[in-house]
Parts: sequence; structure tokens; C-alpha cells
Amino acid sequence: MKLWGGRFTKETDKLVNNFNASISFDQKFFRQDIRGSIAHAKMLGASGIITQQESDEIVQGLEGILRDIEEGRLVINDEYEDIHTFMEATLIERIGDAGKKLHTGRSRNDQVALDMRLYTRDEVMNVDGELKELMAVILRIMKDNTETYMPGFTHLQKAQPVTVAHHFGAYFEMFCRDRSRLSDIYNRMNYCPLGAGALAGTTYPLDREMTASLLGFNGPTLNSMDSVSDRDYLIEFLSALSTIMMHLSRFSEEICIWNSNEYRFIELDDAYSTGSSIMPQKKNPDIAELVRGKTGRVYGALVSILTTMKGIPLAYNKDMQEDKELTFDAIDTVKGCISLFKGMIDTMKFNTARMEDSAKKGFTNATDAADYLVKKGVPFRDAHGIIGQLVLMCIDRGISLDELPLSDYKSVCPEFEDDVYDAISLKTCVEKRLTLGAPGPEIMAKVIKIYEEYMNKN
Repeated sequence: MKLWGGRFTKETDKLVNNFNASISFDQKFFRQDIRGSIAHAKMLGASGIITQQESDEIVQGLEGILRDIEEGRLVINDEYEDIHTFMEATLIERIGDAGKKLHTGRSRNDQVALDMRLYTRDEVMNVDGELKELMAVILRIMKDNTETYMPGFTHLQKAQPVTVAHHFGAYFEMFCRDRSRLSDIYNRMNYCPLGAGALAGTTYPLDREMTASLLGFNGPTLNSMDSVSDRDYLIEFLSALSTIMMHLSRFSEEICIWNSNEYRFIELDDAYSTGSSIMPQKKNPDIAELVRGKTGRVYGALVSILTTMKGIPLAYNKDMQEDKELTFDAIDTVKGCISLFKGMIDTMKFNTARMEDSAKKGFTNATDAADYLVKKGVPFRDAHGIIGQLVLMCIDRGISLDELPLSDYKSVCPEFEDDVYDAISLKTCVEKRLTLGAPGPEIMAKVIKIYEEYMNKN
């Protein structure tokens, strides 16, 4: 069955039918199609465009179709061009002529625009929920590790001592921004295109405010041509999903590094690792690697829709059918990656002694040693050079600054005293960093409280 054909004298070529059809993927939003049709039918009845009895019959018929699909009694099949055709044909088969009036004052253009917007809006909230669950795990790890010392890095070189709580807090911030972007997208896209018709509205006295309200939108869209041809919200959503994946990929890269034999900062749970078919000693971080790898897949969806939309004149064009498959795949990919990543970090164990030792052996307290001299009256630039000499001395001997004898300190600069060892201990180096956003336990406790309040409110 087609929703068109009166103007045609020949059957469409089978290959053209297959190429043109979208039911293999747009059936994914059957719930949204039914929700939109129910709202449209209620509005048609309330506006007197069809009788109230006809409206009620349509609504009851659509509700029955939804129940039967969800409970497996009705299967969507590919003999129909798209999900809209399937729904209308099934409705007419069940309730008769009243079903033929459902499409009054509506085009497939505004219908598909509505369905995609409803589906995307639902998925924005689903992704947001997945992110919140991941952030809850990150926050739990932060609370447990405010005094778990580790090296902080720049250029992948050990730089200054931080804590696991501080390091994970950086990702909490990233995902906060991701959720903020999703909220912006939701608010910006939350306007209803239903009633825009094919591109120029309709002569029927539709109550677009009513349908918008029934579907939970802030209001109707204000230009019918833009209503059926707008895919900005998809581009924004795919951009936000790409940013989420970029954050997950960075995190995954660190998991891979920390899991390596050279670092041994963490131990991944067996449930989130795999082995080798030939090397029995291997325990591979495949989940982290796959998350990192699938990032390109989501980027590809964004580039694809941007490329599709760049040369399309107003209003609707069939090119826009390409918005669905890659978007559906990107959404499923991101949700799956967030869920698996959450489980992986929730079950992994930290090798705290190894992390602390790595921070010491990496001279992450060198800046603090220079600051020690500055407090003794040595100009910072001179202090910088003095500590550089001491670091070189330690490297030659294979020891850390903590292990260097005081006599060697004094041989380079007489200002050093016994208190230098306390000044450069990891505990002191971390605890005295008390500016907002730093890793000191006191300020970190305040930040964690802020994060807890954020999670409770959002």
C-alpha cells in the first residue's frame, strides 16, 4: 500500500521501491508515530474537522495497535513503504472509514518531522539519564579517593602530584557540560512541527497549540517551510553525542595506559576484560578500546548529516530520509558505550601503592621543592635552576627527591634544612593546594559537596 499513486499510471520499479522505502529503519519510532497521530486525531475532533465519534474511534484504534505491537501480537512488516503507511493501513483495516480521516490536514512531511523530533527528544533524555548514572559512579570513586595520590600529567609526562578524586573530577566536569548541552538542545528543539503540512500549512482550521500541548512541546513552530526541513536539532544532538564520545575516548585512553604492564595503576575486573587466543598471560582492556574506537563511528554520523544537509533547498527533500539510520546507530552506540564504561570503572581496583610510588619517582614534587626555596628568600628563577640540578643528580643515582640526602641538598644550596622532606612529601604537596579546583582534600570535600547538590537537583 502507498499513500500516493493516483497521479501515476505505472507501478514503481521494485528496485526503486526498495531504494525509496524506509520501513526497515523508521519502524524504530512506531511509538512516536502513534503518539503524534493520537494527538492529531484528538485535535481534529476537538476542532470539529471530524466528528468526536470518529476521533474517539481513531484514538482507540491507535491505542490497540500500540498494545498489540508492544505485546508481540502485531508485527511490522516490510510490504509497506514506511511506518506511517503501515500504521494508517492497519488502522483502516481495523476501524474502517474513520481511519481514512486520520491524515486530514496532515502531510507525511510534517508527520515524519514530528516523529523524528519526538524520538530525538526522548533519546536526549535517555542519554542524559545514562550520563547521570555514570557521573554517580565517578562521584562515588571521588569520595573514596580524596587521599589516593597519583601523578598528574602534562604532555604525558609526570608533572605534579594529584589524587584520584581530583583526576576523576575533571571527567565529572566534562560530563556536566555534556548534560548542559543536552538540556540546551532539548529546550531549543521542543517546538511542534505538526500542522505545517507539506510545506505551506493547510486550509483546515487546525489547533496547532492544542497538538503541541498534548505532545509536551513548548508551542508550535512558526514557519511551515522550516518546520518540515529543519534538522538542526539532529546536527546539534549528534554534535553533543560526538563530544560525549570524545570525553569517553580520552578517559578510555587513560584506562588503557593505566592498565598497561608499565603503569599498573589499575586492575580491571574480569567481567570487563578479555584474554588472548595465543598468549595466556594477557588481560586486555577491550571495553575501553572499543569505546575509543566507536568514537569515530559517531563522528561519522555527524559528518554525514552535515554533508547531507549542506546543499538542500527549501523545503522537504528525500535526502532527509538519510537522517535516520546513522542517527539511530549513533544514539545506540553512545548509550551502549556509556553503560559499559560505567560498569568497567565501577568494578576496577586502584593499585594505590603503585600510583603513589609513581608520583614520587616522577619528581612530581619538584615544583614544591622550588617553592620551598622561594619561601627561604631564593628568587624563583634561581630556585628553578637549583631543583633542576638536584633532579639530574637523582636521575643519575636512580632515586627520588625524597631519598636524596640532606648533605647533597646543601651542597647545591645551603638554604635547605631538614624540613625540606616534609615540604616535598606527597601528602604536603597535595594538602597545601587549597585554591578552588585544586586537589587538596579540604577543598576537594567542598567540591564533592557541590557535585552532590548538583546530582540531587539535576
